[in-house]
Amino acid sequence: MDRVLPNESSEDDKIILGLLKSVEEGATSQRRIASDLGVALGLVNAYLKRCVKKGYVKVRGAPARRYAYYLTPRGFAEKSRLTVEYLSHSFSFFRQAKADCVELFAAAKERNFDNLVLWGKSDLAEIAILSALESGVSIVAVVDANNAATPFAGKDVLSDLGGLSAGFDAVIVTDVRNAGEVFDEAVKLLGPDRVLAPKLLGLSATRVGGGPQ
Repeated sequence: MDRVLPNESSEDDKIILGLLKSVEEGATSQRRIASDLGVALGLVNAYLKRCVKKGYVKVRGAPARRYAYYLTPRGFAEKSRLTVEYLSHSFSFFRQAKADCVELFAAAKERNFDNLVLWGKSDLAEIAILSALESGVSIVAVVDANNAATPFAGKDVLSDLGGLSAGFDAVIVTDVRNAGEVFDEAVKLLGPDRVLAPKLLGLSATRVGGGPQ
C-alpha cells in the first residue's frame, strides 16, 4: 500500500492552488490573498512571483499605484490540474486511513484495549473517530499540546495525558507531521505495549512495540 502523507511538495501545491483560486475569485491585493489563504504576506509575495514566472498569473497596473492580478489560460489549466490532484489525494488518504484504523481497532480489541486516546489533532484523528463508531471501541479524548481546549469532532482536546479524568487503555498516534516524536514521548509515559499507530504513518513494527503493523 502506498503511503499518502502530507509533505513539503503537497503543502506547496496546496498554497499555489489556494492562490490561484483567490486570484480567480477577484482578489485585488496580496493582503487579500494572504487573508484568504491564512498565510503570511511575505509568503504570498514569494508564491505570486513564482506563479507570474511560470505564466499562471498576469499582473497589470491599476489606479492608486495598485496592481491587478489575473489568471492566464495556463493558470486556469494548472488550477484544474491541482484541484483534481488534491481531490484524488484526499480520497486516497481517507480510504487508506479508514482501512488502517479499522484494522488497528480490531487488533486493539483483541488485546482488550477498548478505551483509547488519540494523540494528534489531524484529518487522521477525525477519520479514527468516525471509524471507532463502527469498530466497537471508545475514543476517550484527543491530546494535542498546540490545539487544546477547543473540542474536535465531538471529543475533548487536552494538552497532555495528565489532563484526562477518565481511564484509558492505550494511545493511538494520529499526529501525521510529528509521528515519530509523538510515539517516542507516549512510550516514555506508557510503555511500548500501550502505544499503537496506523500503518500509513510509516513507523516500523519494532518501534511500535507490540502494536499491530
